[in-house]
Amino acid sequence: MSHSGTERGARRATRMQRAAAALIACAALAVTLPHAARAQAGSPLAKVKATLTKSNQIVTGPGDHNSKLAELKTLLRSFLDTDALGRRSLGKHLDGKSPGQVRTFLDLFRELFIRTYVQRLLLFDAPDFEYGEEKITGNAATVDTWIVTPRDKFSADYRLEKKSEGWVATDILIEDVSLADNFRSQFDKALAKGSWDELITRLTNKLEKKPDATVD
Repeated sequence: MSHSGTERGARRATRMQRAAAALIACAALAVTLPHAARAQAGSPLAKVKATLTKSNQIVTGPGDHNSKLAELKTLLRSFLDTDALGRRSLGKHLDGKSPGQVRTFLDLFRELFIRTYVQRLLLFDAPDFEYGEEKITGNAATVDTWIVTPRDKFSADYRLEKKSEGWVATDILIEDVSLADNFRSQFDKALAKGSWDELITRLTNKLEKKPDATVD
């Protein structure tokens, strides 16, 4: 790759990191496009907006750090289908795994994913959001959003599925790059260099903040 190509790749990676860091942070002054205000109650767009609004209320409201952590984790567990995201992230690596092995991985993935975004929510200033269209095809939907900061504007589109409990997010695209695909790349690298048990150990160590807690 040329030097200029490397620089462009680095800039894109930096933008994605900043966007991911701000992703679940809620808008204190959300900016909506005109048609967004007409979202039906219970629609995918309404679910995304309600979650972001509630998250902001928790972060900016009363309570200590630990109580806010607990509230945010509860909120995000009802919004993010981390099992679907985890299964997409592992893909072929789930083949041949026992139900117990799969469940162990999905439980670790859920706690790590939610904790990561909860921490981002508490550590970063809330950006503004712009909401675009919701596209619904059967029980699947995409909600277009943009994260607006003083320095940048990022696209962050939610993929949702309608389940018995309502619409839940199963993937998020940052600048058109799927988080599930991003995780898959990390897990592919980790499992190319080590075993399944080693991956589970690393995820466990990361959750418990022990040494050698990297995934890849």
